[in-house]
Amino acid sequence: MAKGSTMQTLYELCKKTFTPSSVSPTSQSIWKLCSLMDSISPADVGLKEDALDDDRGHGFFESNPFKSLTRAAQWAQPITYLHIYECDSFTIGIFCLPTASVIPLHDHPGMTVLSKILYGSMHVKAYDWVEPSCITNSGRPSKISVKLAKYQADTVLTAPCPTRVLYPKTGGNLHCFTAITSVAVLDVLAPPYSEVAGRHCTYYHDYPYSTFSTVKELEMDEREEDYSWLEAIDAPDDFYMRSGKYSGPPVKQELCFPGFCTIA
Repeated sequence: MAKGSTMQTLYELCKKTFTPSSVSPTSQSIWKLCSLMDSISPADVGLKEDALDDDRGHGFFESNPFKSLTRAAQWAQPITYLHIYECDSFTIGIFCLPTASVIPLHDHPGMTVLSKILYGSMHVKAYDWVEPSCITNSGRPSKISVKLAKYQADTVLTAPCPTRVLYPKTGGNLHCFTAITSVAVLDVLAPPYSEVAGRHCTYYHDYPYSTFSTVKELEMDEREEDYSWLEAIDAPDDFYMRSGKYSGPPVKQELCFPGFCTIA
């Protein structure tokens, strides 16, 4: 690995920016990370930008021995996650989505997330919780409990485009991705999900604002279309993600011990 690889630089900048403590990163440090991630290309992480329409577009898969598979069958591949680095403070990885695949609506509790589309096009739907919290029940026999959230994004993003940032309470902390084409997304999550620390991923189903009796009265300048009720659900049965092989430049960590440092 070249010592000055972009991924090594990203790792080192993340290490300076994020700590295991609850101290939030400064806006300047987030801007520096965004600026760096904006410059990262598929080639920097071992993916091929010019191979979106064939099985190589998933760059990380082993060669497909079933050459007679139809295009539809190829796109039926599950979402693949390429793990690059993880510690208590942050994780770096790539989500690779085949055409028409979906990462369901989910949250990032207490987390800051930076996402950069490396190639392809996807639809993004994102919400933030309404504060103070607004919770109601459906009134039906099932007594569905729903919580009010406000739209932050409902748009299509196509590479190249700026790195998006979400924060614990702003920027679209709850979001859903739908791949319009084969798409790869470089993600930095800080801190990572952790069952021990109580940062577990929750999935949601969204309902139009008018579906349930209203608890919150909208202001004069607000529209019902800007709000939805979200119900926490189990992970959808048809949501399948697998681990893939990251083929880009490896990240080398500096391990320090009393008296000396070494590279792992």
